[in-house]
Amino acid sequence: MRWHSVPGAARSAAAGLSRLRLLPRSPGALGSPASLANASLSRRSAQTPAMPAPRIPALCLGACLLLLLLLPRLARADGAVPIAITCFTRGLDIRKEKADVLCPGGCSLEDFSVFGNIVYASVSSICGAAVHRGVIDTSGGPVRVYSLPGRENYSSVDANGIQSQTLSRWPASFAVTSKRLKKTPEKKTGNKDCKADIAFLIDGSFNIGQRRFNLQKNFVGKVALMLGIGTEGPHVGLVQASEHPKIEFYLKNFTSAKDVLFAIKEVGFRGGNSNTGKALKHTAQKFFTADTGVRKGIPKVVVVFIDGWPSDDIEEAGIVAREFGVNVFIVSVAKPIPEELGMVQDVAFVDKAVCRNNGFFSYHMPNWFGTTKYVKPLVQKLCTHEQMMCSKTCYNSVNIAFLIDGSSSVGDSNFRLMLEFVSNIAKTFEISDIGAKIAAVQFTYDQRTEFSFTDYNTKENVLAVLGNIRYMSGGTATGDAISFTVRNVFGPIRESPNKNFLVIVTDGQSYDDVRGPAAAAHDAGITIFSVGVAWAPLDDLKDMASKPKESHAFFTREFTGLEPIVSDVIRGICRDFLESQQ
Repeated sequence: MRWHSVPGAARSAAAGLSRLRLLPRSPGALGSPASLANASLSRRSAQTPAMPAPRIPALCLGACLLLLLLLPRLARADGAVPIAITCFTRGLDIRKEKADVLCPGGCSLEDFSVFGNIVYASVSSICGAAVHRGVIDTSGGPVRVYSLPGRENYSSVDANGIQSQTLSRWPASFAVTSKRLKKTPEKKTGNKDCKADIAFLIDGSFNIGQRRFNLQKNFVGKVALMLGIGTEGPHVGLVQASEHPKIEFYLKNFTSAKDVLFAIKEVGFRGGNSNTGKALKHTAQKFFTADTGVRKGIPKVVVVFIDGWPSDDIEEAGIVAREFGVNVFIVSVAKPIPEELGMVQDVAFVDKAVCRNNGFFSYHMPNWFGTTKYVKPLVQKLCTHEQMMCSKTCYNSVNIAFLIDGSSSVGDSNFRLMLEFVSNIAKTFEISDIGAKIAAVQFTYDQRTEFSFTDYNTKENVLAVLGNIRYMSGGTATGDAISFTVRNVFGPIRESPNKNFLVIVTDGQSYDDVRGPAAAAHDAGITIFSVGVAWAPLDDLKDMASKPKESHAFFTREFTGLEPIVSDVIRGICRDFLESQQ
């Protein structure tokens, strides 16, 4: 064969194809996970005669080469180059949490080794799993692969011409979706009025047993369905508490109710002690991260199901969860009877673990039978954002207005430095429709609202508008500007649950009184930070600032000295916020 007309990448791929060996397809031939994961497909014993490599179908080989030749065109159309794989590439061969791959056409269904359904053991063929799931057919195409934790009891399901096989346990898994996400009908926006990142922490101990464990999964599935899961609605994940906690799937893994229901159904019972405290602490620390799909400005919630009582200390885990900004709900089922109370480590475990001991975060069901009537009330609680007290942090629960001096003494270049100072403070906060809010007013003798708290609810838009504010030039009437801001900017949002802050940036002495307007702002519950530059009198800065004055008033002689003050103002806002929550 002559290769001069085939690109080098295609030659390398074809050469690799010629060295492939097939995995055994029967479960009994799999061996241990360690032996399979580390086995080399081309290794042969010195005492064993060399076996000829299985012949790759010519159609598959040609399709693989054709796909490689089309990669540049696909990259231009889709923005990223998918990884060209073969019919036999397994999930464990992909070393990324998320990867876009390109399956060739012409693969024979008999070539595929697939273990599981929806969630597949990583020893499975990626393309085989994609055909089994219905993401692609045998003509091949792009597939998105998500790495998942290992699990137990991979099920056997016949779908799309492939009979997947059972597997008792495997250390890693994966799921597949269509690369063309915009065309996937299941990617629904969901219930936009119920934005929450929710972890269901289910009881998998011997306390609950196999039968009630399945009833528990059915109830969780009903709650997940009613929540209205979607890309812009609630996202959910699942953790199982037993002897050792196990994250079954993360927030990022599934964004459609159908996929979540299938994933819940596939979860196997683990048994062991009900170490709920250990599982709750693990969930608070490891589950809610940017890498696992948590979204900024969205309430973080753990719904803990306890059948009976926990075997360990749950109070400390509740404290850790609150420190991480997680709202803990406890759903208790079959509370201990008086004769059993002696075995309970702490009879008040529910009150000590929930976000707030006010009745809102605790929920009780007498047993696991006839639970449908309890679904809607629980969902209503999970969607009541204003009650999620433990999600409130200084970064997502504040309203910050900036009062910016635009007088003639500032000058255009220094005015740009003031805007940069303001932007560096604003970008630290989690700006969203249910998070932090930002507003800006420029003043001379007159005042101009550049934008109010309700105009923009994304960080990108706020920063873009701040960077484009036009310099006014004129005199300096800071007192009138404070009154204007209190009345016109804070007035319309006086019912907001967020804490209010006003950051004043000025370079000179005001021609009017600042003490009276500042006192009125303080009385209205607005905390003021005053930042002076150049000729700004220290007395004016202290008169405007909230108490204690030394931590709310700042001064620098040069506009370039504003940058170090950014962190001081941010720390001050967070300190004042935390004190207000005590």
